[in-house]
Amino acid sequence: MNRAAGILLPITSLPSKYGIGCFSKSAYDFVDWLKQAGQTYWQILPLCPTSYGDSPYQSFSTFAGNPYFISLEALITEGVLTREECESADFGNQADDIDYEKIYNHRYTLLRKAYERSNITQNENYLRFVNENSWWLSDYALFMAVKERFGGVEWTQWAEDIRLRWDFAMDYYRKELYFEIEFQQYMQFKFFEQWYYLKRYANERGIQIVGDIPIYVAMDSADTWAHPELFQLNEQNIPYAVAGCPPDGFSTDGQLWGNPLYRWEYHKNTGYDWWVSRLAYCFRLYDVVRIDHFRGFDEYFSIPYGAESAKTGHWEKGPGIELFRCIEQRLGWHEVIAEDLGYVTDSVRRLVQESGFSGMKVLEFAFDSRDSGSANDYLPHNYIENCVAYTGTHDNETIVGWFDSITKEEQELARNYLCDHYTPKKYLYKSFISLVMGSRAKTCIIPLQDYMGRDNRSRINRPSTVGTNWRWRLTKQDLSHELQQEILAITKRYGRMNWQ
Repeated sequence: MNRAAGILLPITSLPSKYGIGCFSKSAYDFVDWLKQAGQTYWQILPLCPTSYGDSPYQSFSTFAGNPYFISLEALITEGVLTREECESADFGNQADDIDYEKIYNHRYTLLRKAYERSNITQNENYLRFVNENSWWLSDYALFMAVKERFGGVEWTQWAEDIRLRWDFAMDYYRKELYFEIEFQQYMQFKFFEQWYYLKRYANERGIQIVGDIPIYVAMDSADTWAHPELFQLNEQNIPYAVAGCPPDGFSTDGQLWGNPLYRWEYHKNTGYDWWVSRLAYCFRLYDVVRIDHFRGFDEYFSIPYGAESAKTGHWEKGPGIELFRCIEQRLGWHEVIAEDLGYVTDSVRRLVQESGFSGMKVLEFAFDSRDSGSANDYLPHNYIENCVAYTGTHDNETIVGWFDSITKEEQELARNYLCDHYTPKKYLYKSFISLVMGSRAKTCIIPLQDYMGRDNRSRINRPSTVGTNWRWRLTKQDLSHELQQEILAITKRYGRMNWQ
């Protein structure tokens, strides 16, 4: 089995001219940079349009793409926007930060101009795209157009006729909002056109894309509105219960995510059609699919709707291996990473093993003095070959920030494990990366901030907080030749080079 390495970096974090990372030239330059650094994988976060808190894990659709990622430079080249229009828009003035309010207020205005100048209905590729994707696109485009008509409020607060999708209301809004619907379809067309160009460019250079999909969809999404039968909702489409995580050593109240839970008996009776369609779609979109919160397929945490915290929740049985056997029978074998972190039971371990998927190992969990039993699973000498090893993920502190935040006892444990009490703390991140890269894991993926030795000011997400997440991005100067050569050297050292 070939050993390989990759880098975790969200699209949003790419350096860019217009306020947020996107499918512009900087994305292609990053692919070249990865190739020259000997990498095989580029792991990204979900590409879906973001909703509450700008989180890619709370999206208006599990199938749609985020219009923020559409390259304005490409639209300038097409002639539907001018450089002056793009440069006069206020996207913020910090090269290493994303101002989502300004992005929201100005980017859609530019995209609307591009649409109005595009003569898109004369584009045969657009017409083909709309026809081939109508199974999700028609509902999504209508959902977004109606949402705007109602001032952006959650669909459960819309007028009853369209909230419950009565036939006459659906016909009325499709006619009334014709051009708004077409605008949404145009943005999706441009998103996927540009994404597949970028993915093809990466694949031709031996770089594979690791995509990320949340296990759950958002309550305020086209998925839930269009297919309430898939979820645990009553006749008025109000949830009986919602998703989250139980209280643990990290959170005394647990986590209350609020996503609707699946009606698994219904999915089973349909041969898991929706899940087969979802995964088939993702296998086209990415080369490898990481499924977030994989343990929810074994057992999921159910919290009564309206509860103020997760304390009153309880565990329910999920579909288990039957779901994945059904998917494999219908789609064949595909490479999947199972995010099996957190409270992992024997039955979760068994599910990952039976599926054949790669589990995850995160070094930052290895020196937790509060849970030495679980921590043992994350010590690199215990890694099995069929896993993907990380220093940390988008939800974790950077490795520098983590070492600063753990107790003196845990720092001592880590240094003892490294047999290193001499390296100055400011260089210790390199030792931790080497520890992961030298393990038996067939694949190692390192957040780029860790290679850069950045502290928590470069952290991507702090779970259970809102307002300061998903904002960090690189500057062009960060992607230096020196950093690239350092990554190349460690990749060669541990036999993880991409020789393609």
